[in-house]
Amino acid sequence: MNFHHLTIFDAVAREKSIGRAGRRLRISQPAVSKQLQLLEHTLGTALVDRLPRGVRLTAAGELLAGYTQRIMNLAAEAELALAELRGLRGGRLTVGASTTIGIYFLPELLARYRRLYPRIALNLEVANTDVIQQYLHERRVDIAVTEGFVHLPELQARVFLVDELVPIVPFGHPLSHARSVRLERFCAEPVLMREQGSGTREVIEAALGKKGVEITPLMTLGSTEAIKRSVSAGVGVSFVSSLTIQQELQDHRLATVALKGFRLERSLHVVQARDQSVSAAVRAFLELLEEATRDRCSA
Repeated sequence: MNFHHLTIFDAVAREKSIGRAGRRLRISQPAVSKQLQLLEHTLGTALVDRLPRGVRLTAAGELLAGYTQRIMNLAAEAELALAELRGLRGGRLTVGASTTIGIYFLPELLARYRRLYPRIALNLEVANTDVIQQYLHERRVDIAVTEGFVHLPELQARVFLVDELVPIVPFGHPLSHARSVRLERFCAEPVLMREQGSGTREVIEAALGKKGVEITPLMTLGSTEAIKRSVSAGVGVSFVSSLTIQQELQDHRLATVALKGFRLERSLHVVQARDQSVSAAVRAFLELLEEATRDRCSA
C-alpha cells in the first residue's frame, strides 16, 4: 500500500463510483480503475464489487475504508497545522452552507475573505442542511453554516443569526391586502415546500405542528429560487427566508401576508465537529462571520 493508492480508494469508497471518484480527484476513470486493481492485487483481496452502476464495498473494503478515512483526516489536519505556521499564507478552507445561507448570505463575506487572505484556497459547498452536516461529519468541509436542527451527536452548533420565515403570495393576491390572516386560512391555499432534508422545511413543519396545522404540499421544489418563481407565477403560496425576497418585493413580483398570532423565526447555526481542531483559516472565517452578523443586526 502507498498513500496514492489509499487516496484513490478513499475517493471510490466515499463516492461509491469509479467515475465520480475520478472526477473528484481530477484523473481519468481508467487510471482510477487501474490503481484500484493494483491495490487489490497488493492486498490479495477484492475491495469492491463492480456493479452496472457504481461499486459496492466488500467486507475487506469496508474494513479498509475505516482506516483510510482516518488516514485522510490526519493528513488534512497535518496540512492545516502547517498552514497555521505560515500565518494564513497558504492552506485551504472549505465552507459548507445550506442553500439559503450559501446563496443569499455568504457570497459577500467570502469575497472579503478572498481579499484578506488571497493565498488560502477557498471553496464553498452548497446543499440542503442534512447533506452539509453529513459532509462536515465526513470532513469534506471544514466548517458549516446551516438552517434547521443539528441531529448528529458528533457535531456541535451555536446560533449566529436569527432569521424570519415569511409567508409569501403573488403580488396582488387577496391575502396580501388583508390586515390579518389566520394561519389555517393561509395554509388552506396550495402550499409549495422545499424537499425533505431541507432545514427550512424542517423548521416550518415543526412550527406548524405546534399550532396543530398539517399541510400536504402541492409541490416540493429543490431551491428557494424555484419556490419564489412558482409563487410569483401563481402556482401557490409558501414560507421563505426574509433574506431571499428583498428584490422580489421591490419589483412587485411577490407580497407578504400578515398572519394573526404567528411569527416564524429560525436560528441559523455555525456547526463544527466536536473532535476537530479549529484551524487559523477557520478562525479567520468565524471572525468575518461575526462581523457580518453585527453589521446586519445593526442595519
